Amino acid sequence: MAKQYETVIGLEVHVELATKTKIFCSCSTEFGGAPNTHTCPVCTGMPGSLPVLNKQVVEYAVAIGLATDCEITRVCKFDRKNYFYPDNPQNYQISQLYLPIARNGYVEIEVGDTKKRVRIHEMHMEEDAGKLIHDEWDDTSLVDYNRSGVPLVEIVSEPDMRSADEVIAYLEKLRMIIQYLGASDCKLQEGSMRADVNLSVREAGTKEFGTRTEMKNLNSFKAIARAVEGERERQIELLEAGKAVVQETRRWDDNKEFSYAMRSKEDAQDYRYFPEPDLVPIIIEDEWIEKIRSRQPELQTEKLKRYRKEFDIPEYDAKIITGSKSMADIFEAAAAICGKPKKVSNWLMVETLRLLKDHNMEPEEISFAPENLAKLVDLTEAGIINNSVAKEVFEKIFLENIDPRVYVEEHGLKTVNDEGALEEVLKKVIADNPQAVEDYRGGKEKALGALVGQTMKAMRGKANPGMVNQKLREMI
Repeated sequence: MAKQYETVIGLEVHVELATKTKIFCSCSTEFGGAPNTHTCPVCTGMPGSLPVLNKQVVEYAVAIGLATDCEITRVCKFDRKNYFYPDNPQNYQISQLYLPIARNGYVEIEVGDTKKRVRIHEMHMEEDAGKLIHDEWDDTSLVDYNRSGVPLVEIVSEPDMRSADEVIAYLEKLRMIIQYLGASDCKLQEGSMRADVNLSVREAGTKEFGTRTEMKNLNSFKAIARAVEGERERQIELLEAGKAVVQETRRWDDNKEFSYAMRSKEDAQDYRYFPEPDLVPIIIEDEWIEKIRSRQPELQTEKLKRYRKEFDIPEYDAKIITGSKSMADIFEAAAAICGKPKKVSNWLMVETLRLLKDHNMEPEEISFAPENLAKLVDLTEAGIINNSVAKEVFEKIFLENIDPRVYVEEHGLKTVNDEGALEEVLKKVIADNPQAVEDYRGGKEKALGALVGQTMKAMRGKANPGMVNQKLREMI
């Protein structure tokens, strides 16, 4: 019988915090910018420059710690992590090893019908490194220090995950919590959320962990899922062939769906950590923690409870909508304006999700104003436009954030309720389609649908379908 293997996965998640300035200097953290323009002597590691801690970084870190049920370290400090690499201008990174800001938390995930807690070992604050750009044409590497000194929290989980599905569920939950807090936009494509995957396999039923590898260069949830599956298979193949898994850092190439070794995995002693001499310890008093706790927004769990009481929408819809802060914000604002939460929910659940998928977008990229969705609901409910026109108008709202009232007026899209005009069109449709009329009179109900279609086409979709249906029956 073939051996059964269990995958053991832990994650190190780096999140760029949404401060306006860097962790130890006043340079901008804005994404983009010409290379090396958001820099100063501190974040480019010039001799004699001194770091000054950004208070907002600590507040965001504590907020994330509280939202993930961590213990907040009342006295924490920074350490120097020494390594030599072109993107690290000081030749050390200011991080936290001995007294990280938060420890021993958890995130509850749901995969299928199973709920599970993924424990958080610790969370620490640190500065980001610069970015190397490799020019294969010139065979050179260029460095951009705009990202150097951008504040990060690194959230280190326990090895509690057992599949790619659990990994994605954990990352999605973590991302949602942090976005709700406003602590980061967590855009994987811009690098403001990055995950390194520590993975090992062991024979099912054994207690001992196998040898783990760490995988880097993962910038989408799909890439992470593929990397987990790919590395699991690679390690099982090695063990089946009687070979050993080497502890190392590997780089995942998503195009080739293959990982290759970068370097042997370092341990803490390789970094020669020592206390950061230029920064004083941080004292976090209970009063400060309570102040941050009192500002914590309503997270998904509380929102779901409130939605059950306030809005008549299905549990499934509520879960999807509250799964994204931007979607929940649009829903609540639009429902407050038009007073029709069920209708707003329908537009979000059907057309919005369809358009997001068609345009390969995340809910966070939605840019239309809730007022415009509320106006569309009102126009449809009042019978000023019919459903097919409403869908056409919504697509314009989604893509260009147009005012639906103005658009409908300018493009003459109002539903035609003029019986006289409708009767003229119906006479022509009946005269032009004798076979369909005969079929309907002979009991074929479907034939009426063809006649309704012809009428709607003749009236450029602006007729009232109910009225068309009723009039056709009367006239035939």
